[in-house]
Amino acid sequence: MNTGQDNNSRHTGSESAKWFTDSRYGLFIHFGPYAQYGRGEQVLFREHLDHQEYARQACSWNPEHFNAPLWAQTARKAGMKYACLTTRHHDGFCLWDSQYTDYSTAAQACGRDLVREFVEAFRAEGLHIGLYYSWMDWRIPAFFDGPEKDPDGWQAMKEYMHNQVEELLTRYGQIDHFFFDGVWPRTAEELGSVELVRRMKELQPGILVNNRLGPSDGTRTYADGGAGAGDSEVLGDFGTPEHQIVPDPNRLWESNQVTTWRLWGYAAGERWRSADMLLDMLCECAEKGGNLLLNVGPQPDGQLPPEFVQRALEIGAWLEVHGEAIYKSDGGDLTEFITRGRQTISGNHLYLIIRFWDGKPEIRLADLVSRVKRVTLLTTGHELEFEQQDQVVWIKGLPKERPTALFPVIRVECDGVPESNIWGKQRLWQGDPSRIADWARTRGSSVYVDGEKR
Repeated sequence: MNTGQDNNSRHTGSESAKWFTDSRYGLFIHFGPYAQYGRGEQVLFREHLDHQEYARQACSWNPEHFNAPLWAQTARKAGMKYACLTTRHHDGFCLWDSQYTDYSTAAQACGRDLVREFVEAFRAEGLHIGLYYSWMDWRIPAFFDGPEKDPDGWQAMKEYMHNQVEELLTRYGQIDHFFFDGVWPRTAEELGSVELVRRMKELQPGILVNNRLGPSDGTRTYADGGAGAGDSEVLGDFGTPEHQIVPDPNRLWESNQVTTWRLWGYAAGERWRSADMLLDMLCECAEKGGNLLLNVGPQPDGQLPPEFVQRALEIGAWLEVHGEAIYKSDGGDLTEFITRGRQTISGNHLYLIIRFWDGKPEIRLADLVSRVKRVTLLTTGHELEFEQQDQVVWIKGLPKERPTALFPVIRVECDGVPESNIWGKQRLWQGDPSRIADWARTRGSSVYVDGEKR
């Protein structure tokens, strides 16, 4: 556990991946006819609804206030650098004009290609484009029967999926990010996912594909968070831990998180996480060398929930001032800092992201080997006094009042890439316990107050 820079260096070998590591922050959008029910994106299956009735409602759905340019402007103001839209979720309903089905927004009530509108609007705002596609389709028995029980039905289903993915990659210009989901209970061999990814990269040479391609060893492991490990094309370019932040040491990764308590699609009455909790997720992902893909479930009429917009813009305002601590950062967690907050590194700068502002005029930063040249309270732009003795830095002159409603940030400029000592590299419950014994021995070795034996 050191700077995170070593981990990050494994992922930035190709120019096509650099935008991803530079971005650190993206928008996930779960949008579909399920929004009409207001109980999340999986209401069809979770509540075992009648398929015909669901299809009638889906085909009559008209998100009349869907305004892709407004969504894109909001994402840009929120500080997000890319966005991923659910083109088809597990209910099988498509948000684009697919030639392989009439179960789509284009062929039904609203008569619109929402994917095209999304791509054009977000690209115009300078954001990278991601598309989500579900392997699973709850309407089609062959997907769950599989190739052994229904070989003809399975082959038709497989061709349908592959053809639709090709449609998405040939109609809308450059696609940067592709997110598969819903792989259970199928394997990579059954899905033909290896061949499909090869074809995808022929069509879109710079595309990054996630890791939900199906287990390739014949096991039926659960899909959430991606199955399997490794950094090969076979198993995906980036990992996707869901509802959790778990670094992947072997490849790029992004944590997929909701802005509410649980559900991804629009849910009436869902509770919302606070802006500081969401910002802390972003800071933790950056500290650990990964990205945050933060979700919103738009309302059935196509508008973004005001609760989401409020929180997103709060974080965006914070990023306008403190973005250098997040974008293009190389991970962090350099020294033991959990009692104060989080850390990131960019070049010769160590950023201290203060979660807990105690109002005291001084911070003690231990374990820093590098020599410090300058310290700045990034939040206000004021240069701070500091004193460095051996491997401890005292940062002085901090204001009593928290200088921002969210997390203040201190930038520590070093004479080279920041480095830590053994205490920074080995933490509580880690490393060689003899170092802790030596530290304890500085007070003595007995249970008495003075450490002296009796």
